[in-house]
Amino acid sequence: QVQLVESGGGLVQPGGSLRLSCTITESIFSFTSLGWHRQAPGKQRELVARIFKIGSPYYPDSVKGRFTMSRDNAKNTVYLQLNSMKPEDTAVYYCHAFSTSGTYWGQGTQVPVSS
Repeated sequence: QVQLVESGGGLVQPGGSLRLSCTITESIFSFTSLGWHRQAPGKQRELVARIFKIGSPYYPDSVKGRFTMSRDNAKNTVYLQLNSMKPEDTAVYYCHAFSTSGTYWGQGTQVPVSS
């Protein structure tokens, strides 16, 4: 059973930074893509970053230039660096991993952005 365990969430002030981590219980080379989504209260879950086995990461315009996704293959861990945070970034952040066997999600980590 593949498990994704997120950490690093917490309260951050507008303009502040945070780094989220997601450790996967299987080699990240097993997955076609890895990514982060977020879900704000009353809104649908939206993609904020994704990387494939080859190529550059993808970011939607809403976070491009502020969020950066990276990976540590040796630790089977992906990261999401959140910079220049805005109140509208407030959400529960989820990591996901997609393979031909299925799509797997972490439990989510809350990131409130408030002064």
